[in-house]
Amino acid sequence: MTEILVNIFAPLPLLAVLMGAGLIACSQTGFATARAAFAALRPLVTARPDIERDTARAMLFRIEAVTELHGLMRTDRLETGHPFIAQALITFANARNVAHFSDWVRQAIDDRRSRHARVIAFWNAIADVAPAIGMAGTIVGLIGMFAGMHDPETIGASMALALMTTLHGTILANVIAGPIANRLAALSDREIAWQQTLAERMIAIGEREGGAIRKPSAREAA
Repeated sequence: MTEILVNIFAPLPLLAVLMGAGLIACSQTGFATARAAFAALRPLVTARPDIERDTARAMLFRIEAVTELHGLMRTDRLETGHPFIAQALITFANARNVAHFSDWVRQAIDDRRSRHARVIAFWNAIADVAPAIGMAGTIVGLIGMFAGMHDPETIGASMALALMTTLHGTILANVIAGPIANRLAALSDREIAWQQTLAERMIAIGEREGGAIRKPSAREAA
């Protein structure tokens, strides 16, 4: 059993499949996206979109309370540990009007959605190409096997290469890259959903207060 596992995880065919699939995915999406894709493995495990959604809902009640007591400009005094909510509060308090905040928050969410889509596309690209890379290794192994028919001792190694690359490509596509892409897509949808809800509620609060968030300075008025 140990010998079988050692042969299955032999470094050469495994590296060939990993590097081949990775290079093709990088050529399709870019090396910057590849770095972001591997960085996304951490939030893949640590992300808690339901908790973030509940935090955003609680913050909305605090925004409404502060707005009623002190006006829209004081909303940046609210503290939160989430970077998107914190930036939204600062921008909300310092925007010229609700339209200005609306433009910013919609662009910020669109940019976030676009970043998520590029990362998901990288992992989907690996899932798509890995079986083909494995099949290419299989063809190389079969060629080596037929070329070495005169020497029976070389047939086993070539056949093992042919089978292992197919196995590695299948595992990479269906056990690793595919599930990662699906998980990231689900997390992205849930994150974008609560951020859009937060933005819409903040815009509604601003419009309810008259649309003007801060008074223009003398320089702006001039």
